[in-house]
Amino acid sequence: MIKGAVFDMDGLMIDTEKLLVRFWREASAEHGYDMTVEHVLGIRSLSRKYAIPKLKGIFGEDFDFLSVRARRIELMNSYIDEHGFDVKKGLFELLDYLKSHSYKIAVATATDLTRATAYLNRINALEYFDAIVCGDMIKNGKPEPDIYLEASKQLELEPCECVAFEDSPNGIKSAYTAGFQTIMIPDLTQPDDEVNGMLSAVYESLDKAIDYFEGRA
Repeated sequence: MIKGAVFDMDGLMIDTEKLLVRFWREASAEHGYDMTVEHVLGIRSLSRKYAIPKLKGIFGEDFDFLSVRARRIELMNSYIDEHGFDVKKGLFELLDYLKSHSYKIAVATATDLTRATAYLNRINALEYFDAIVCGDMIKNGKPEPDIYLEASKQLELEPCECVAFEDSPNGIKSAYTAGFQTIMIPDLTQPDDEVNGMLSAVYESLDKAIDYFEGRA
């Protein structure tokens, strides 16, 4: 029986993954590194603990992750302040459905709490969530299961009673390892064979996932 739903944020609820790609690359270029789209996709949802060694393995031990990341945040915040960002298709249809059927709902995002709250406030979605768990609130970030285990704990549910919504392989691995049912809404990449083995379902947009809940409550 499904009693809860836990949502990733970037690339899943809000269309910010393309901005992350753009500004990681711009910030890296300013520091003299040729970061490709594939490099950025490889660190999606990864906590700093895992992203730092991954990028140092690509660019060398001198890669200044903290400086590049700080510049990426500066560039991205400036862009969002001026232009905003789009909400992913079907988000509010799904959230309204879940609320109207008394599911508990949480967020599990690698983004820090300050920015996650600001982003969710910006799209008037914060009130939908019973809990928000961020990367700066747990010991081990995605792809480790900690963030999803903490989300189910805050919802007072067992992991097996929860569905996770993710757009990235690292997020899917985190939720699957935690014991969640996993639904992927692909954004910048489609699931590969490894990810497919962890998925309960794949939908092209969030509103389509309502079908997964029909008859399962």
